[in-house]
Amino acid sequence: MAAESMNRDTKAAWNYHNSTKHSWHSVHNSNHYMDWNNQPSPFKIYPELEGIRLPTDLASSDVAALTALMAADGQQDSGLDLRALAGLLYYSAGITKRGIVPGGQIFFRAAACTGALYHIEFYLVCADLEGLEAGVYHFGPHDFSLRQLRQGDFRQTLASAAGDEPSVVDAPAILVTSSVYWRNSWKYQSRAYRHSYWDSGTILSNLLAMGRAYQVPLQVVTSFVDDEVNRLLGLDTSREAALHLVPVGRGAGFLPDTNSEISALNLEVSPYSAREVEYPQIIEAHQFGSLATREEAASLCLSPPASVGENPTGRLVPLKPLAEGEFPDELIEPVIVRRGSSRRFRRDPITFSQLSIILERGSQDIPADFLGTAGSGLTQAYVIVNDVDGLQPGTYVYHSSLKALEQLKEGQFRQEAGYLGLQQELPADASVCVYFLADLNAILDRYGNRGYRMVQTEGAIRAGKMYLAAYALRLGASGLTFFDDDVTDFFSPHAAGKSVMFLIALGRPRPRRRAGN
Repeated sequence: MAAESMNRDTKAAWNYHNSTKHSWHSVHNSNHYMDWNNQPSPFKIYPELEGIRLPTDLASSDVAALTALMAADGQQDSGLDLRALAGLLYYSAGITKRGIVPGGQIFFRAAACTGALYHIEFYLVCADLEGLEAGVYHFGPHDFSLRQLRQGDFRQTLASAAGDEPSVVDAPAILVTSSVYWRNSWKYQSRAYRHSYWDSGTILSNLLAMGRAYQVPLQVVTSFVDDEVNRLLGLDTSREAALHLVPVGRGAGFLPDTNSEISALNLEVSPYSAREVEYPQIIEAHQFGSLATREEAASLCLSPPASVGENPTGRLVPLKPLAEGEFPDELIEPVIVRRGSSRRFRRDPITFSQLSIILERGSQDIPADFLGTAGSGLTQAYVIVNDVDGLQPGTYVYHSSLKALEQLKEGQFRQEAGYLGLQQELPADASVCVYFLADLNAILDRYGNRGYRMVQTEGAIRAGKMYLAAYALRLGASGLTFFDDDVTDFFSPHAAGKSVMFLIALGRPRPRRRAGN
């Protein structure tokens, strides 16, 4: 008899969420410090396994970035080969820049990550592909290679774990994201579990954009039996756990029977640090959101998600779309490579047309198992407008189905924006700050603790789309953390009872200071 999950005991999600909130008191009274001599490596290394080098002659999609950020409904499947797979991996999790810092190099990736600590890993489970035999693989960004962990076709194991989710059953390949907790908790302690979904979500936004550009269908699957997936990948779940399945392509046909017991891998992994610190809150939060049976995985996403309110009572300001001649045509690939996280903003305005396209692209439908119908979502964008040509300064809530902003308060709130973003200059200097809030009570009631993973993922994917849209418009963006309850209070009464999932600041970047200036 299968063990019963603890998913419906939603006190666990609330305990984790409330205990990891930032407040003025918690931040200013923290005695945590970063031990730079014990900083973890940003890479997972299997020292005994040889790498299979991926193709580096990546094909151009010839698709504009803002087009790639649109929903991919009804797209044609152009087929999956190793070159397309390499492009998907490079433009979502590959190393796109290198920088010199005291003590060595820093390797910047294609998607944003909290603290540039890059704790998200990619695994591949595939059938025979041209140039790659069926197997279970780990993706190593450090040398752009795959390492085979298991030989053979194990897609049936993932399909069964996902309760025979059709997109998994039909895919020739499935990518799996995971988080190595210590690589982020070294800096952020227990709050790093939120970052597991923030940082995988921004990666997924890149991946979804590239899937649309390459005409390779993708789906984000959050509902699966955790132990079966972690066992297949050989993960030590006290240190690393699977987060999402992403079936890649379709029309795979036959799935071999792999219902026999999956053997332990016991592969050597190089230490990340001389000493690791375990944060029990992270382990407990993940365990309480884990699913125990395939039936549970299959049933969790059958009914619609908790609805996001779309009943405005204040003044509505319709979005102002870009004129056809203003629409940038830069391709998605160079936008991803150029993207960074802005460290300083000029106090100069962006245009309402630019903000409109960023909001519109961020609210596009996401192909995820918990968002089964067009227009559905778990989060809603609340906005502080500091400086936008054509839009009054103040606070707003965005109604995606109406493509309009509802004004909540008039006025200049730069000082408040700076305070809410942990008293930093960046949100105060930004033209716009966008906060993704959600009714966590309704979400946990619908999905159990698993809903916490889902809503954090959705907020991060939407913010990741805004990141890319901003850079496509030659603007800047940066994800930031926040004083949780103060954000809710600031946007109340409209936001009363809601919880903050993500904050992204948008504006015109200021050039970095040069040494000696």
